[in-house]
Amino acid sequence: MSKIWVKKPMSAYEADIKKSQLKRVLGKWSLTAIGIGAIIGGGIFVLTGTGAYYNAGPALALSFVIAGIACVFAALCYAEFASILPVEGSAYAYAYGTVGEIFAWIIGWGLILEYAMGSMTVAVSWSGYFSKLLKMFGLHLPAWLTTDPQTYLAAGNSGFSMNLPAFLIVLFVISILIRGTKGAAKANNFIVILKVSAIIFVIIAGVFFINTDNWTPFIPQPTVITENGVSHSAYGVAGVVAGASAIFFAYVGFDAVSTQAGEAINPKKDVPFAIIASLVICTLLYILVSLVLTGMMHYTDFNPLGKYPDAIKAPVAYAFDIAGQAWAGYIITIAATIGLISVLMVMIMGQSRIFLGMSKDGLIPSTFSKVNPKTGVPTKNLIILGIVISIVASLTPINDLAHMTSFGTLFAFTMVCVAVWVLRVKEPNLQRNFKVPALPLIACLGIAINIYLIINLSKEAQMYSLGWLVIGFIIYFLYSKKHSKLQNGGYGETFKAEQEPLEKPDLDL
Repeated sequence: MSKIWVKKPMSAYEADIKKSQLKRVLGKWSLTAIGIGAIIGGGIFVLTGTGAYYNAGPALALSFVIAGIACVFAALCYAEFASILPVEGSAYAYAYGTVGEIFAWIIGWGLILEYAMGSMTVAVSWSGYFSKLLKMFGLHLPAWLTTDPQTYLAAGNSGFSMNLPAFLIVLFVISILIRGTKGAAKANNFIVILKVSAIIFVIIAGVFFINTDNWTPFIPQPTVITENGVSHSAYGVAGVVAGASAIFFAYVGFDAVSTQAGEAINPKKDVPFAIIASLVICTLLYILVSLVLTGMMHYTDFNPLGKYPDAIKAPVAYAFDIAGQAWAGYIITIAATIGLISVLMVMIMGQSRIFLGMSKDGLIPSTFSKVNPKTGVPTKNLIILGIVISIVASLTPINDLAHMTSFGTLFAFTMVCVAVWVLRVKEPNLQRNFKVPALPLIACLGIAINIYLIINLSKEAQMYSLGWLVIGFIIYFLYSKKHSKLQNGGYGETFKAEQEPLEKPDLDL
């Protein structure tokens, strides 16, 4: 049993970097765009309404600040690891070199929840926005082509159904990704520019319709909200903190930058920069949007049982409708529809690179580590992922998918905070281009916050996640442990990094 704690030697990581077939084409701003592409999705146009009404009121801006700070603790730890181990695999790779194989496997298994299940959730969300966009132009898809079978039957229908838009958007994204990282990054850069421009438009245009009375009181008095016989506390300082938990997952995605380290031109410097920069930029945008939204509409107007029952579903678009600027709803819907494509693209890219790292270590089949020498991407890996994600997304309700996403992210964040501290103690002399300041404090805060959020996940999420972990342990002991290169002496003294310099990278985008 002691072998399951064995660690991957640093020499093996060095060899991975030297032998990698991935093309180093990403500079710091392309990496930053990948982070922004993953973080900013449809959530900014939805979570703002729910957070304002159910939790914090106008003080939702403070909730975004708190959530951003909570993410910074994990982001700083990610950044230090990326400066030491600039390889694909994200938290999985970091844990393998510090805590041991069994933890690395479980983190990798958990990251499937964050990326693969997250991709499915985004695909279903995109289908909803796309259908709404078509309706704006008078086009209506039949329910049996936009609804998963379970939801379709529950609505009293019969016969065949599938979410065709969700199925097709995944295949479209895969067709872009298999052509190469450079082309995919260019597409992501373009989409990120579009959606950030739309968010800036919302901020600037919305300023002219702010009524400052809506911000008074900024932190409403604590109260109890009751809906359908269920009551919960809202507002006050406790509501602001609860709001931070509710909108925390709007920030999830900055770790996608670390999954692309194997394709970064100067990973030890650029990956830490991109992780921090994407998080800071998105935090600022979130704060400004929440201030504008709660200034345009009173937070109580987002009540789903009140005067504007639909406002909570599309709060930003509805705020402009009430202001007499319905045309802005078209811009916002188009931006959300296009913007979700980049989220899906980055999440599938991240999952494929995690699989690539795990496959190179022998923990999953070797098919996932085959890199196309012409395009420099793991083509078979991407195609298999695309088939699985597209089918599941077209047949599964979004709430079931969403339940599976959160745990993997928080678990990975927690383990990165632990692992970076362990490595600082055990290997204090390693070269670190970036070091977390006051590491014991930062790591402890990161661990505490993420464990707190795990404990406060829904019962369904906890049950699904526990079942997923059990399956992961079974697969590890039946397959991964037996095929692990580390367990079979694959990383010994004969497997040292070559001395020749890395291949000259392509120019930055």
